[in-house]
Order: sequence, then C-alpha cells, then structure tokens
Amino acid sequence: MRSFIRHYLLALQFFSRVPVTGRLADWVGFSPAMLRASAAHFPGVGWLVGGVVALLTWGLLALLPAGPFAPLVAATLGTALSVVMTGAFHEDGLADVADGLGSSYNRERALEIMKDSRVGAFGAIAVMLALLCKVALLALLGSLNIGLMVAAVFAGHVVSRTWPLLTIRLLPHVGDSVQSKSKPLAGQISTGALQVAAFWCFSALALVITAQAATTFIATSGRGIADVSLFWGLAVGCSLLAWAWMHRWFARRLQGFTGDCLGASQQVCEIAFYLGLALAWGLLPRGVVA
Repeated sequence: MRSFIRHYLLALQFFSRVPVTGRLADWVGFSPAMLRASAAHFPGVGWLVGGVVALLTWGLLALLPAGPFAPLVAATLGTALSVVMTGAFHEDGLADVADGLGSSYNRERALEIMKDSRVGAFGAIAVMLALLCKVALLALLGSLNIGLMVAAVFAGHVVSRTWPLLTIRLLPHVGDSVQSKSKPLAGQISTGALQVAAFWCFSALALVITAQAATTFIATSGRGIADVSLFWGLAVGCSLLAWAWMHRWFARRLQGFTGDCLGASQQVCEIAFYLGLALAWGLLPRGVVA
C-alpha cells in the first residue's frame, strides 16, 4: 500500500499540476523505475481530474439558471478547469503530434518537428478542434440528461487515460533518449501495472453504471445494470476504436511512440468516449436510455 500511494502521488506530479511538494514530495521520492511504475496510475489521475471537473459541472448546473445554454456554460468551464489541472499536458502532446505528422511524411523530419516547442498551424487547429468537440459533445449530453453529463466527464477522463498504456506496451519508444521527459516510460509496461490501470478504469465504470442504473437509467424490466452496462460499453468501445486508429497511425508513420503520442491518444480517446455516449443515446432502445 505504501508503494501504491507513492506511485500514485508521483503520477500526479508527472501527469498533472496538482501540487505534491515539500515534505510530501520528499517522502514520495523519485527514480526512473518509480516513474515507470507510476504509469499504472495514469487512469487514477483521471479519477481526480475527472472527479473535480464533474463536481464543478454538477455545481454549475445546479446554480445556473435553467435554460438551453446552461450545459454549454458548464461544459466550457469544466473543460477549462481540466486544462488548468493538467497544465495542458495532453493538449500540448496533441499539438506536437498534429504539427509533426501533419507537416511531413518523412519520419525523421516529423520527429524533429514534434520536438520543436513552437506550435504550428496544424497543432493550433488540432487543439482548437479538440476543445470544441469536447465542449460541444458534453453540452449535448447535458441537454439530454444532466446526470449523464456529470458521469461522462468523470468516466471519460479515466477511460481515456487507460488506452495510452497499451501503446507503451505494444510500441517501442522513438523519442530523444536524452531530452525526452517520457523516456522513463519507454520500457514495456508490466502486466501487473496494466492490472492496476484496469482496476482504476473498471472501478470508475462500475461506479457510474451502478449510479445510473439506480437513478435515471433504471429499467423497469429489472435489467437495469445489464442495459446500462451496454450503454456505457458502447462508449468504451468507441474510445477503444479511436485508440486503435491512433496506434496504427503511430506504428505506420513513426514505427513507435513518443510522449506526445500518449497525450494525443488521451485527447482523441476522451472525445471518442463522449461521442460514443451520444451515439448510444440515439441508437439504443428507449427503454435502455430513459
């Protein structure tokens, strides 16, 4: 348990702007091996970020005047808070990947562009569209059901932080070995670490499924849990397909991954998760999504 907590706090230090400083940071410590182990808690960081954003979303929707634009306001401010909590860590990765792979078909040149701290047209457009997609999809979910929007924010941050670990597992690291901050993560992630990540992910899904089955999504036929599991399963499947597409893209264009690729995958998988929920609402029978 001591190692579990230390690795989780180190993940917060690396993957977010949540302050872990002073004596607490000294107690946590640091080593490349610890940072590699902390990757298992990437979805656990999503628990905190998604939980805080979900609470803000719920509070705003409770306090704002009722109207068609309330979900849009809540989605915009919630997305802004998530960017602040992570220091735009993943958005920066998306921008670098878009600049590199969008500007050049040459592998070496693309990797060189991705290391450039300057943001080009492809990167700026990608981040703008990603933020617009997240805000629009969350506002749509909020217009359908407030509880769904709040649950989606929480689960989306957790699920989207799980898939990039498969990239670490399946692809070699191709970033700069000396300067890359993600180099300690480059070693193949262990099966035990993937099990920890799966625990974070499935426990979050179990929480939202149980909560929704007990409230607005409960089915009168007594199949509440099964029906709601199917609903959320479609969203998870959509997110997984987005990761598979990104994985194939990186394997084909870069023959591996960099830290920027992990951030870009998280962003795309989060958007796909919200899209999956919206599609599931329209595709499943009304008895499932009441």
